[in-house]
Amino acid sequence: MYTPHGTHHSHYQTPYVTPYILNPASAVHDQFENNFMGKEIEYFSEAGFDMSKIHIRRNAPVAQLYEDAVRNEGAIISSTGALINFSGKKTGRSPKDKRIVFEETSKDEIWWGPVNIKMDEHTFEINRERAIDYLNTRDLVYVFDGYAGWDPKYRIKVRVICARAYHALFMNNMLIRPTEAELQDFGEPDFIIYNAGQFPANRFTAGMTSTTSVEINFKRMEMVILGTEYAGEMKKGVFSVMHYLMPVKFGQLSLHSSANYGTEKEDVTLFFGLSGTGKTTLSADPKRQLIGDDEHVWSDEGVFNIEGGCYAKCINLSPEKEPEIHAAIRFGSILENVVYNPLNRIPDYDDVGITENTRCAYPIEYIPNARIPCLADKQPTNIIMLTCDAFGVLPPVSKLTPEQASYHFLAGYTSKTPGTEDGVLEPIPTFSTCYSAPFIVLHPSRYATMLAERMRGANAHCWLINTGWVGGKYGSGSRCPLRYTRAIVDAIHNGSLAALPESDYENFDVFGLSIPTKVDNVPSEVLDPRKAWPDKDAFNKEVKKLAGMFNRAFAVFEKQVDEKVRLAGPRIV
Repeated sequence: MYTPHGTHHSHYQTPYVTPYILNPASAVHDQFENNFMGKEIEYFSEAGFDMSKIHIRRNAPVAQLYEDAVRNEGAIISSTGALINFSGKKTGRSPKDKRIVFEETSKDEIWWGPVNIKMDEHTFEINRERAIDYLNTRDLVYVFDGYAGWDPKYRIKVRVICARAYHALFMNNMLIRPTEAELQDFGEPDFIIYNAGQFPANRFTAGMTSTTSVEINFKRMEMVILGTEYAGEMKKGVFSVMHYLMPVKFGQLSLHSSANYGTEKEDVTLFFGLSGTGKTTLSADPKRQLIGDDEHVWSDEGVFNIEGGCYAKCINLSPEKEPEIHAAIRFGSILENVVYNPLNRIPDYDDVGITENTRCAYPIEYIPNARIPCLADKQPTNIIMLTCDAFGVLPPVSKLTPEQASYHFLAGYTSKTPGTEDGVLEPIPTFSTCYSAPFIVLHPSRYATMLAERMRGANAHCWLINTGWVGGKYGSGSRCPLRYTRAIVDAIHNGSLAALPESDYENFDVFGLSIPTKVDNVPSEVLDPRKAWPDKDAFNKEVKKLAGMFNRAFAVFEKQVDEKVRLAGPRIV
């Protein structure tokens, strides 16, 4: 091998590398490691960490996390400076492996069932110890301390302990980053995540169904991750905790929604919808300030974002369709499971060779018109419920009565789109209550009742928007063009839709929805599915089929809701 000095060595040495990179234990690095004071060191020792063996990097600089991810984890720096990381076997959430610990402080609050599966306290302790034992085998352990919730009155302190620089950078982007002074006075965290995702759960431990386990203990306020390196599990763990704490401890409404703010009218819009329905895309509006793209709290004072970043889908991403998101993919951002060209490091957002659930996580300030701090002291003016209708039956937009709003919030109809969960390869119709069933913690009626009360108090308008199929069902129709959906949202924000007289609305029978006959820049035949479908008999058949599905899905809530809400659903004649 040839060295710069022209001498031959059998032992390879990288030329022209600054000494501290070749010696990670140098003083230069040590200033970032184990920088905890007395009590915090004590906490790590008591938790079972061997402080004589592991190096802890707390809130490490982004550049250092890049270096570690490239050197130790096979990460790649993209042509625009983002870090391309890979989550291994799991490229989506594992909802069947999520558990909540059954313990006395929270057991009467939790909505137990297939979403919140019980785990006993002893099994949690076993898995917690397994995670810490694994972390003790690593040379480097990363700690990130940050906040969840932009309103200081309601925010919680979150500590993430993990073994991958990728996970530390992900949570650096997704939590609210503390200032140096805040970090100095951080104190004890309110919630801790132990992420040992590279290490499997023991399938023979009681209650384990696979080598993956994602579990939350509300008494200890801790989360343990084993057997999955998908970073989204941490993000949703924080949301689950806020989904519990906000209503139970603070009396505020946590929501799976995006939100933005119009500076001209000082108006707030909330967007509800599951993954793939357009929440992130539609709330990133160049004419409005982005409060946040996924998780919010509607408080007595207004609306605030839970997160410090955005986690956008990258499939088919282009600067034409989503300029703000595309431009946010730069130094500091994480590209997750994205295929790239090895010759020039340019990401290929159309390539689904690894997964359809390709993602980008970036700090919210990377969106030029983000509202920082991410909160507004105004009650929402408009509520937009997004659905992705695979049957192509629901209109692109309808105006909902308060009772219909409660009905559709509880029903939470959409389609699971490819890539958001393991094993989903084509859209599957699904009913996800409160548009957040995989993350819901309390009984859905508690969130729905709070939403109805707040909507009445704010006198907010509510709209149902279908971003799914028009002119036919999945396979024969086509996805509603984004430009039409954006035009509809613009008409909501400028007030022209709400100002239309009743004579400019038509009744969409079976579902009983009010649909406008005109919206600027949207063809009138697109607004009415009855006109958009070429085969009227096929359309009527699909309408009745979907209505029947709504009725069956809503049956579980009928006893808990007012009769007016029950009657706001579809009626099959």
